Amino acid sequence: QLQASGGGLVQAGGSLRLSCAASGRTISNYAMGWFRQAPGKEREFVAAICWSGGSTHYADSVKGRFTISRDNAKNTVYLQMNSLKPEDTAVYYCASRGTYYYTLPANEYDYWGQGTQVTVSS
Repeated sequence: QLQASGGGLVQAGGSLRLSCAASGRTISNYAMGWFRQAPGKEREFVAAICWSGGSTHYADSVKGRFTISRDNAKNTVYLQMNSLKPEDTAVYYCASRGTYYYTLPANEYDYWGQGTQVTVSS
């Protein structure tokens, strides 16, 4: 089970750090991703990290503002979000992929957390 947390309401320009804690299974050997879904829109890729943390990838819309990281000892993945914009408003989901390395399509991830709401006011 993946549990995402850390969402909330923040003003534009602010920061939030999302956490994704795994329970019942270790994620240390799996690539992890963050996705988001805004109302009326499809779920979109945000960021991904390989099993070791040595490789990451970001959507162009968040590059330079968001940072994905992981602590395998804590079985947790993070998404540090800085310089938030109103267009970042969405439900954010974490997901694991049953391989070492990430891909971008959401349908290639096996397990999903329940999502955490991020709302950025202008």
